[in-house]
Amino acid sequence: MSTNLFRALRELLPQSPLLVATVISVQPTEGTSIVEYPGSSQQTVRGTEVAAGSQVFVRSGVIEGQAPALTAITIEV
Repeated sequence: MSTNLFRALRELLPQSPLLVATVISVQPTEGTSIVEYPGSSQQTVRGTEVAAGSQVFVRSGVIEGQAPALTAITIEV
């Protein structure tokens, strides 16, 4: 039985979360965008394929794609 030790190590490490943010501005010459997360924190991330004002999925500082424009609802239990 062959074991890939690197794969086994990666499975032990936690995965980066997939976050939803709003694109504030796009800098195509730098290949980056500024996004804003719920709660008003901002971050410069890699990726310019989504227009300003759109919702995006962000993981590890990279835009993974456009997110659907849905309304967030908070339910207290």
